[in-house]
Parts: sequence; C-alpha cells; structure tokens
Amino acid sequence: MKEDETKNDHEPFILDDPDKLKALAHPMRRRMLTHLNIHGPATSTTLGELLGAKTGTTSYHLRQLEKYGFIEEIPERSSGRERWWRRAEIPRDMRFPTPDQLAPEDREVLGEFLRIGFEEDRALMERFPAAYRADPDWARGSRGLARMTKEELNEFYNAYIALLLKYSHRPEDAPPDARPVYVRFFTLPADEP
Repeated sequence: MKEDETKNDHEPFILDDPDKLKALAHPMRRRMLTHLNIHGPATSTTLGELLGAKTGTTSYHLRQLEKYGFIEEIPERSSGRERWWRRAEIPRDMRFPTPDQLAPEDREVLGEFLRIGFEEDRALMERFPAAYRADPDWARGSRGLARMTKEELNEFYNAYIALLLKYSHRPEDAPPDARPVYVRFFTLPADEP
C-alpha cells in the first residue's frame, strides 16, 4: 500500500465542500457510486441499464462525479465512445461537516445529503430481517443504549472508525472469500422526544 493511501485511511476527511456535498446528494449518483463500490468498473450504458436511465443521463451524472473526484475513467479499458469508470482512490474515513463548518446558505445541502443517506439506510434496515433469515453469519445487528459524555462519544466514534478501517479491505486487497457488506453506525440522544 502506498504511503498516501495509508494517510488517507487514518486521517478523517471532512466533506465540507458544498459542491461535493451537492454532487453526492443526488440519488442517481449515489446508486452509481454504490454499484461501482460493490461490483467494480462499469460504463454509462451498463449503469443506465441497471438503473433504468438513459445513457445521456448516466453520462452526465458520471461526469459530475468525476468533476468532484469521486470516480475516474479507466483509460486503458476505454475505447472510442465507450468509457469505463471506477471509484477513485478517496479517503475511506469520510465524514460530513457540522452545520457550523458550512456557510448558512450551504446548510440546506448538508440537510439534503443527510436525508438521502438515511433514507437509503432505512431501506437497508427493512431488508435486514430477510437477510438474517437467509444467512445470519452475514447479517449482524446490534442495538443498544449507552450513557456517555460528549467526549466519550467522540472517543467511541473514532475507535469505531478505526476498527472499521482495520477489518475493511480495499477491493484489490480483499481475500477471495470476502464480500461487500453494508455497515451502519449512528447515535441519537435518547432523552429527547
């Protein structure tokens, strides 16, 4: 592994650029990134067929993702009008900003980014019971209630991210029996309505 990749894996990257947040706040782009993360490289035609969209639409969204550094073209695989895309090497510890890290006019973009992300998470949670029945060794869940100070919660969160990075392989480094799995973590105050 290159030294800069190791650095990217251990230093949080705050996604505080409103244009990057806007690029990721689009449902089609998020589905494209998910597909590229799980299944690897694809063309706009392939993604269009999978997502039920026209090639012109997928091409536009791919260019937006490329513009903000989330994906890159694979030149050695592309030819003529057929362009192959893959996920770019980006930090794996990508965190969203706090509202005060954004200008007031950009906070709505953060809200939309979070709303879309948690809408995706809700859909994953609905799939959990069936996935657990099908293979409980691959579908794991935990729910809990803890009492922590803000400092302890921050320490817990950072330890969780470190643990996630420790056990998560990049596609090119994954053992043959590794599978992509969705992992979600969130906390909310339990004493507020």
